[in-house]
Amino acid sequence: MPSYTPTQRMSIHQFVHFTQTRESIAAKFLKTHDWSVERALDSFYQSSSGNGSPSPTEKNLNKLFDQYRDNPKEAPDTIGIEGAQRYLTDIKVELDELAHLAICDLLQCPSIGEFERDGFISGWRSASAGSKQYDATANQAQYVDTVRKKLSADPDYFKQVYRNSFKLAKPEGQKSVPMDSAIDFWNMFFRSGKGGIEWNTASTKWLDLWCEFYESRNKRPVNKDLWNMVGELVMKTKEPEGESLSWWTEDGAWPMAVDDFVAYVKDKRKADGDTMDTS
Repeated sequence: MPSYTPTQRMSIHQFVHFTQTRESIAAKFLKTHDWSVERALDSFYQSSSGNGSPSPTEKNLNKLFDQYRDNPKEAPDTIGIEGAQRYLTDIKVELDELAHLAICDLLQCPSIGEFERDGFISGWRSASAGSKQYDATANQAQYVDTVRKKLSADPDYFKQVYRNSFKLAKPEGQKSVPMDSAIDFWNMFFRSGKGGIEWNTASTKWLDLWCEFYESRNKRPVNKDLWNMVGELVMKTKEPEGESLSWWTEDGAWPMAVDDFVAYVKDKRKADGDTMDTS
């Protein structure tokens, strides 16, 4: 190997680890992109295997994708609703579980019930590393099990999937999620039954209260800012002393809907004779 600095050698090692390509190809891409591993990998994947021919993993993923296409002649690079259902069944994903949305996030689905070739290939290729290649449904089903565990154990990953699901929840061409759809998604994310985190507690039925409040008082489509801040609200109430709402202030940066919800909860507690300090 030519003379490289320790940092450059580490970058080459990382590139080879992710792509399983030769060190000379790794060095070529890294030099072109000022030794940025992330940008070099992006360029590599955009040019197939970096030498003009698809890698074995990419070939297998393309063959797998082709098996589930609904209309190969008119839509050769799309898996539609029927094919998506068959595919999800084969990788043991239920339509109403949170892992479904995590897989949609991984594979960059434009909408629920649709996969596009580029997102499908790049998503599974990014999940593959070293000798572990997720280019068959049996291996992909194993990866789904990893996703389920990660959703429950990694708050940052859960937050990523939740925030990215906004584009799946809203109708195409719209900027907001209809109220009914938003409530369906919140029930998937914030109940533990289908892989979400449990927002309801023994002392406060947070999710039930939020849905009740939103359906009866707010009644508006959910924009992206509110969508994201609902996720923050959930985490805030789950912090130590979070249920007391002592963290909330009138001059906070919460959306108006959250401010109104806090007032709604305080009023409910007073009416019910709750002694919890919410001042």
